[in-house]
Amino acid sequence: MHPQYQVFNSLNDHNATLRGAAALGNGTGLARWYNEQDYIDLDRAEHHTLSLYVADGYECYHKQGAQWRNGGAPNRFCLMPAAHESTWDVRGPLEFVHLYFTDAHLSTLAEQTWERKPGKVMLDERTFADDPQITALYREFLLQLNWTETSDRLALSSAITLLLVHVLAQHTHVDWRLPTPKGGLAAHKLRRVTEYIQANLDQPLLLKDLAAQANLSEYHFARMFKQSQGLAPHQYVLLARLREAERLLHTTQLPLIDIALACGFSSSSHLAHRFRQVKGVRPSALRSVVSSRK
Repeated sequence: MHPQYQVFNSLNDHNATLRGAAALGNGTGLARWYNEQDYIDLDRAEHHTLSLYVADGYECYHKQGAQWRNGGAPNRFCLMPAAHESTWDVRGPLEFVHLYFTDAHLSTLAEQTWERKPGKVMLDERTFADDPQITALYREFLLQLNWTETSDRLALSSAITLLLVHVLAQHTHVDWRLPTPKGGLAAHKLRRVTEYIQANLDQPLLLKDLAAQANLSEYHFARMFKQSQGLAPHQYVLLARLREAERLLHTTQLPLIDIALACGFSSSSHLAHRFRQVKGVRPSALRSVVSSRK
């Protein structure tokens, strides 16, 4: 994890147990933690932190003035802006996931999404709060994806963009309605994007890479692409990877690991998992069927 994440470093110096971490580019990072019987003073950081309680947390106390307040539970979130200072007493078990992100990335995302400068973005501090959309994006994407798997990076970057745009719209002083893009991508832009995807299936594609091909913000691009294709960008790319893997299985004798790498998977086991999930068959079984017909 990048040393710029002071909250990450502080937890690492306490009793918290790290269960997974990834630096994702654009000043964003993820970390999954378990903690129990810990007392933590969080000093001012140069980044923001969005935390979701995954399990337990009923005996996590936050100091407010001279008082201690608790209200932790699964699916509660805490939003800790940069320069935030806080004290926590974790008396019982707690499992949580942190998303770290910089002010620079948040400001750029705001400017690209609303197509105007927001000035200084000031996040609201939230503790033990509820937000069904934050919960859904964590539960359905961030907690389901493999943070170190290259083929999952597009889905991760898409989910994080949606998450941060939602935070901007709902948990800042900026009272702007989210724009509603109408219509899909122009034909020439769609062709450029799909050709770029096909030419770079072996790369860990990110949402910003695809949006750049259409000269759009990530937020607008994701919605317009889905209107054009009927699939979210990460769904379309996954199917493109699997189609290419199937083609290589039919037409070559390349080892499965070489096919996996050529299609943007970090290992043959990740390719096999996705193949079974979508196609209902193992890649090796498909190759055996093809070989038996020759």
